[in-house]
Amino acid sequence: MVCIPCIVIPVLLWVYKRFLEPIIYPFIAPFINRFWRKEAVQEAQKHSTTECNGTANGAMANGATANGPKTAIDKKAD
Repeated sequence: MVCIPCIVIPVLLWVYKRFLEPIIYPFIAPFINRFWRKEAVQEAQKHSTTECNGTANGAMANGATANGPKTAIDKKAD
């Protein structure tokens, strides 16, 4: 059984993005642009990508090596 908010919230977000945002956004865009400058967004994105792309001992965080995907080494030998 799924809880009510797990169904209602995604539906409300979809209705907002699909129908309400195209109507409301032109009115609120000047206020958003005044407080949320483009330079600040680009700086934040640049800062977050440099932190996420770091490697430790030549291996990436998800387990893949820099040369390609990780191979299955731990197979059972019959």
